[in-house]
Amino acid sequence: MVDEKPNKYEHQDSLPIPTYDEAISSRPSSSQSYLGPEQVSHDAERQALLTTHRPHQRNGYELPTVESARSSLDFLPSSGGSSRRSSVEALQREIQQMDIEEPGDPNTRLRASRFSKRITSLTHSLSSINLPFRQWLPSGQYLRAKIPSWPRVLRFQPNWIIVGRIFAIFLVVFIIWLFFISDLFIVRNARMNNMFDPENLRTYVLNHIDADNIRHNLQYATKYDHMAGTEGSYSHAIWVETAFQQAGLERVGLEKFEVYLNNPKVGGRRVAIVDPPELRWMAKLEEELVYPVEWAAQQTPVFHGHSKSGNVTGPLVYANYGSREDFEQLANSGIKLEGSIALVRHYGTQSDRALKVKAAELAGAVGCIIYSDPAENGFLKGEPYPKGRYMPDDAVQRGTVALSSWVVGDVLSPGYASLPGERRREPVANNPALVNIPSIPLAWRDAQRLLQALKGHGKKITDIKAIGGVPYVEWWTGDSGSPTVHLMNHQDEREREGIYNVLGRITGVEQAEKSIIVGNHRDAWCFGGADPGSGTAVMLEVVRIFGELTTAGWRPRRTIEFASWDGEEYNMIGSTEHVENRIEDLRRDAFAYLNVDVAVSGTDFKAEGPIFATALKRVLDRVKDPRDGNRTFRQIWEENQTTMASLGSGSDHVAFLDLAGTSSIDIGFDGAPFPSHSCYDTFDWMNLFGDPGFQYHKALAQIWALLILDMADRPIVPFDMNVYAQEVAKYVNELDKYVQSKRSKSSSPAIDLSSLKSAAGNFIISAKRFEDWGVAWETTVRESGGFEPSTLAQQRTAHNSKMADFETNLLDIDGGLPGREQFKHIIFAPPLWDTSGTVCFPGVRDAVEEGEWELAQRQVEKAAGILGNAAKLLIA
Repeated sequence: MVDEKPNKYEHQDSLPIPTYDEAISSRPSSSQSYLGPEQVSHDAERQALLTTHRPHQRNGYELPTVESARSSLDFLPSSGGSSRRSSVEALQREIQQMDIEEPGDPNTRLRASRFSKRITSLTHSLSSINLPFRQWLPSGQYLRAKIPSWPRVLRFQPNWIIVGRIFAIFLVVFIIWLFFISDLFIVRNARMNNMFDPENLRTYVLNHIDADNIRHNLQYATKYDHMAGTEGSYSHAIWVETAFQQAGLERVGLEKFEVYLNNPKVGGRRVAIVDPPELRWMAKLEEELVYPVEWAAQQTPVFHGHSKSGNVTGPLVYANYGSREDFEQLANSGIKLEGSIALVRHYGTQSDRALKVKAAELAGAVGCIIYSDPAENGFLKGEPYPKGRYMPDDAVQRGTVALSSWVVGDVLSPGYASLPGERRREPVANNPALVNIPSIPLAWRDAQRLLQALKGHGKKITDIKAIGGVPYVEWWTGDSGSPTVHLMNHQDEREREGIYNVLGRITGVEQAEKSIIVGNHRDAWCFGGADPGSGTAVMLEVVRIFGELTTAGWRPRRTIEFASWDGEEYNMIGSTEHVENRIEDLRRDAFAYLNVDVAVSGTDFKAEGPIFATALKRVLDRVKDPRDGNRTFRQIWEENQTTMASLGSGSDHVAFLDLAGTSSIDIGFDGAPFPSHSCYDTFDWMNLFGDPGFQYHKALAQIWALLILDMADRPIVPFDMNVYAQEVAKYVNELDKYVQSKRSKSSSPAIDLSSLKSAAGNFIISAKRFEDWGVAWETTVRESGGFEPSTLAQQRTAHNSKMADFETNLLDIDGGLPGREQFKHIIFAPPLWDTSGTVCFPGVRDAVEEGEWELAQRQVEKAAGILGNAAKLLIA
């Protein structure tokens, strides 16, 4: 019941959390758009998403306005004792006084501050140099007193003392030039104003991440729902923008795109048994109110993003997990699917909800219902919320049914950005990214009645793998004689709805044009405690820490860009439109993208992105598991023999890696299922079950921040090309096994993978030679006492650029995957259909999966050529 749901937000004096109205009350006029004033909409541009919604109304949203949606600074989470220092000098002293050695062999470690300390010592003590001409160095006051006026200059007689002093000045200038300009003494550290030992910076980060700050951030982030395109989402954009500004980031502002979104129309959704009369029944659909009605927290309606509007009826058929194989098995057993309403459950052999709906459509169904089964996430796993972490009986897992595997981003502008005023738009009708039958999500509370109504229809299910955990159900498939179900799903579809990314940066000093991009999405299907609030809360703390470092005078070698994405839940829209808007710049200059989606939903650290393996292990060696302060996450990682997984789909790294060729990593703490995409994913859930004490949030912030430091500030970008090459060889072997397994099921022609295996082998050789240069550079600089001649510095930056270019060189820029040309990477892409195993070399796999063997062979040769060329360019 409602009064049994927890509503224990802990109001603290340091964190006055506003009501929903207060949160959107005003926006300072000083706020500027990242893309310029013309990109920010005004009140006259806006129109209501749905009817005005407040706690007593179930469905509906208000569009944001620029002037009225600005959050007051008063309610921003306080950083407490760790706030930005009032004294920059005190902060600098605190950083300089820290001294912790980097783990590893001291004989192979390179101290990044060796010469920067010499520079500081030199510049601070020039006046005390004991040289023969020291007595001739005049002060400014002496010169002002002794230099004669113009008439006396005409009568000036040589003063050899003054001449000697002028000569001494030139001599000092020459010495400075010798240290700072000449090839003999160019220091490898290009930041001439850097006063910070890198070890001290890392120690500062470790010691100053504040779990209470993160907790306060999440408490605010979950105050009300903030689905993309709504007033709540825009209000959150202003909140994040303000936090970026307060941290001192540069070029802070909003990036606007106008994209296709949908929301349910009021009274426009229904799931009901309409025939036979004795079984008439209608689903509740909505979840119970998570918070009391008087709270200024609204709940998003239950629906699928990008779902098809429709009003259909048909006999009910249960199709297990909704994979193509599940529907094929039903058809082979004589179950007629044409005109049916398919009932399927989440997770399983087809984890992508959009592909469940598409499979139902291809099987002939006219509608699809996806429910959350307690066998996957409910009482059969453990105590449901509010007593435990799992989904209660009324919880509904919302989500998108956009075909993200086929088109990513705004579905009406694939391949180009949906900027305001962009006239090119693809039609909604027959759009390859949209399904063509209506769908709706359901709680198992409602699905139970539908499953019970199938008793005696079709075939009784005996396969344990097809039997769910809904209680008091006798499992039958249903058939054309099943009870008739009515599915209504009327959507308000808007082809140009505003979404807002929030951007800010810290400009680098050695390769300012090169970027390390750090991102997390902000939009949620409801309150978003774990997804994505935990990530947003952590990122804001990371931004605060980097703001303190820049306040003290530190700057990275490479530019760090921070991004809070909008519209991720619909189809990774905000990040994709951003990438498409600057695709050439990213392909040329982006070194890495570091993504966090759900920062914490458990205690198991996970990471995807093999090229980051060595850098990540070095970082994990510094951060200790809160459960056992004696063990680092690296120790746990190695004890469990964990490896870096290949990057999958479903988050904001997709556009960076698969479209722009930017090396990417996704990190976070995973665990048992949580109330994902439901309104039970709240601050209270996180505070009680997800991460009490917020120590894993703190650990993730430490890992993320240290990884940013490594990527942005190490002289050589710490990619591990050797590990990457070895992983690619494994991917080729896995592809070979996949091809053989498919051939064994049919009389298909053989596919020759020898060229691809040869290219992978050459990549291993090239990667070894490439990494050897980095080892040689480190040895040379160490033996020279930390000095780096300018010619060697130029070689180093060129070496770094080759690492960044390698991923871009793996793109099939002029082609792309056949049938889904938006995706360009030859090794990584979202799976077309099959979600089992490692999905690498997608062009080959797609063709094999569809039985197009000649196309598969052509894709093998293309991938081999691109990989081989990339390996050659690495050592050219």
